[in-house]
Amino acid sequence: MDSLFNPIMINKTEVKNRIYMPAMHLNMCIEFEVSDRLCEFYAERARGGTGAICVGFVTVDTAGGMPTNIGGHDDKFVPGLRKLALAINNNGARSVAQINHQGRYAFSMFLKKGETPVAPSPIASRLTGETPRELKSDEILTIIDKFAQTARRVKEAGFHMVEVLAGTGYLISEFLSPLTNHRTDEWGGSEENRMKFGCEIVKAIRKINGPDYPIIVRMNGNDMMDNGMRGDDLRRFGKALEDAGADALCINVGWHEAQVPQITMGVPRANYAYLSRRMKETVGIPVIASHRLNDVDDARDLIENDFCDMAGMARALIADAYMPIKAMEGREEEIVHCCACGQGCFDHVFLLKPVECLLNPKAGHELDYPIEKAAKAKKVAIVGGGVAGMAAALAATERGHDVTLFEKEYYLGGQIVIASMPPGREEFGVLADDLETQVRLAGVKINVGFEVTAEMLKEGGFEAVILATGALPVTPPIPGAGRPNVIQAWDFLKGECIVGKRVVIVGGGAVGVETAIALAEIGTLPAETLKFLFLNNAESVDELRYLATHGVKDVTLVEMIAKVGKDIGKSTRWTMALDMKRYGVKTLTNTKVIEINDEGVLVEQKGGKQELLPADTVILAAGSKPHCPLKEKLEGSGMEIAVIGDASKVALAFDAIHNGFKAGKAL
Repeated sequence: MDSLFNPIMINKTEVKNRIYMPAMHLNMCIEFEVSDRLCEFYAERARGGTGAICVGFVTVDTAGGMPTNIGGHDDKFVPGLRKLALAINNNGARSVAQINHQGRYAFSMFLKKGETPVAPSPIASRLTGETPRELKSDEILTIIDKFAQTARRVKEAGFHMVEVLAGTGYLISEFLSPLTNHRTDEWGGSEENRMKFGCEIVKAIRKINGPDYPIIVRMNGNDMMDNGMRGDDLRRFGKALEDAGADALCINVGWHEAQVPQITMGVPRANYAYLSRRMKETVGIPVIASHRLNDVDDARDLIENDFCDMAGMARALIADAYMPIKAMEGREEEIVHCCACGQGCFDHVFLLKPVECLLNPKAGHELDYPIEKAAKAKKVAIVGGGVAGMAAALAATERGHDVTLFEKEYYLGGQIVIASMPPGREEFGVLADDLETQVRLAGVKINVGFEVTAEMLKEGGFEAVILATGALPVTPPIPGAGRPNVIQAWDFLKGECIVGKRVVIVGGGAVGVETAIALAEIGTLPAETLKFLFLNNAESVDELRYLATHGVKDVTLVEMIAKVGKDIGKSTRWTMALDMKRYGVKTLTNTKVIEINDEGVLVEQKGGKQELLPADTVILAAGSKPHCPLKEKLEGSGMEIAVIGDASKVALAFDAIHNGFKAGKAL
């Protein structure tokens, strides 16, 4: 039998398979109340075959959460919790509710009047910029009881299990770490004392909910904080939690303040599974791996090779709610993989918007679907096979229309294929492949390497045309921009140009940043070489680090405004800025390019100071402009016409896919 679909026992509760959906903040609650939108989101994942689904987090205290969290701090929230539990239980999955207190990660603006963030010690948070109030001993005991009472409510509501969040830099983490716990009483000082808060919470839950009710603890395998808790320390905590009564451990990584990427695209798949493996070597209860698990083959391998007992797949199930069923039925080629872009999930959390998904326009909008069939099936042409065009084709086909897709290149994907070229961005290529597979499975007629004309469309009997012809790169009006050593970033990323040693990039948006990183990595040692040299003690660790981060190109990026990467989502921007710094990319902001000449690029910085930047090659990354030559030619044809994606307005891939999907759905 497929190891991924073997049942597993957690305490005395059986879970039908090894796929676990960890909790995520979805911003779908109002004033702590469970919404129909939230229930249907999770019901769809349950229908898709997930073994256990964890919702959350659920608040134990008004000072420990915000109104968009799921409320659990009062008995009045039990009916809402029950509705959510039933949405999962009635659709075939085991339901789990994660309970948590934010501690010093709470923003005072979201707390009740007079409440302030609390923590073991008054140490400022880099996440919020606020200094919390130190908890008194009697308040600590009260919070422990609040965890237990919330767990009681969770059980009464019908959740099969409770999960305690003891990682990520929230309150239990803050008690555990010497960085945030400077107490000298029984709750601080020694490691045993710092572990006590988390362990007492588990004991209190066990006491109130009985011996058979499963308790999972989500904890870090590494805090990724300088001088913070690391592997050995946290494995001792894991063992202490087991001794306190925990029935399973779900292994997380990093605090929100940590300067190590955790879930973004540049993080290799299953990168942090080693943490669950090391924890599994320490404890005798089931261990759940998590972070960057978006592929069932990886999940299966981890289980079969004793890295974990279950695979935590959260954003993977936003992207494709039916991933488990597809895998179980041998239809793995149909799975749509999360590409870790963060645009609709993580970035929306920062914007206080409900979670959505770049790849799956239905995610977060389950109440609006399935799409109804159109009253009359139309013959539809979609011109442009980028992500917007493919999304439109899928929605239009689902409506029952006869859809033909035309693409002038010999491949589908458009600009997303170019975006997949830089190192660490390969998941965008998987995105393009997955969308193409969905389009082919839907029965869309595909014509690649075919540049369609207005006359062909008029003569083809089409009743509706969706124009998704994308964008073209901009050549700014800079003297010297037409010189032979000046190229477009798109052409470089496609591998169509050779560049010199000294490179100046004009434009610091997403394309400019990706180009800078791709250039700076040229000549750095690949992972296989680094591993070989390390294992054979051929070079010192410092030398290996140097060789891994110092390439053969001298790269300077010039941006007119004060900020680099303004069109990159918040969850990803900081990681790319870190890469540019690590690889030695020089950045000049508030800097205008005056001209490109024989010696290089003449720039003028704020204040009027001019400087010549030596350059062998100049790369233009000055943005793009909509390209829609067929619109005018089709006006008056009698056909229904829509312009979508970058052909209408240059934006993010998220906007292109959602815009295309809505256009197809509207036909």
